[in-house]
Amino acid sequence: MKPPIFARKFTAGEQQAISQALRGSDAFALRRAQILRLSAAQGYIPRQIAAALGCSVQSVRNVIHGFNRSGIGCLQRAPMGPKDPERSLDGAARERLQALMRHPPRAFGKPRSLWTLTTLAEVAFEQGLTDRQVSYETIRQALLALGIAWKRAKGWISSPDGQYQLKKNNAIG
Repeated sequence: MKPPIFARKFTAGEQQAISQALRGSDAFALRRAQILRLSAAQGYIPRQIAAALGCSVQSVRNVIHGFNRSGIGCLQRAPMGPKDPERSLDGAARERLQALMRHPPRAFGKPRSLWTLTTLAEVAFEQGLTDRQVSYETIRQALLALGIAWKRAKGWISSPDGQYQLKKNNAIG
C-alpha cells in the first residue's frame, strides 16, 4: 500500500491566495483550495478529503501533486483546446489545405461531393499535411486564420430532366 500524500506547508503568499480562493466565486478554485487546506493544515489523507468533499480520491491526489509540483498555479483551470494549434497546421500546411479544398472530395476517394470539416481533417492527414488525425475544430481554426469563415455546405436538389425547373415551380405554386 502506498503511503498517503500530503500537501506541503504553505508560504505566506500561498496562504493568502488560498484564503482568497476560499472566499471567491470560482467553484473550481474553491474546491481545490478546500482540498489543499484539509491536506496541509488539518492533516487529512486523500481518502478522508474525498469523503468530506464528495469527490474522487484520485482527484484529491491530482490536486495535491499539482500543488506540490507547481504551487498555487494549480488553483487555476488549465485552458481547454489544443496546446499549440500552430504546431498542427503551420502556414505552409494551411496553404496546402486551401489548395486541397479547390478539388472535390471525390478526387480523394471520399463518397461526398461537398467538403465537411471532418472530411477535410481526414484528407489532410491522408495527404500528409498533419502528422496525426486532427479534429474538425483544428481545421476550422486553420481556415479562420486563412480568412475563410466555414459555413456548412448545403445540398441542392437537381435533376437531369430539362423540364425540372418548370415542374418544380408549378408544384410549388
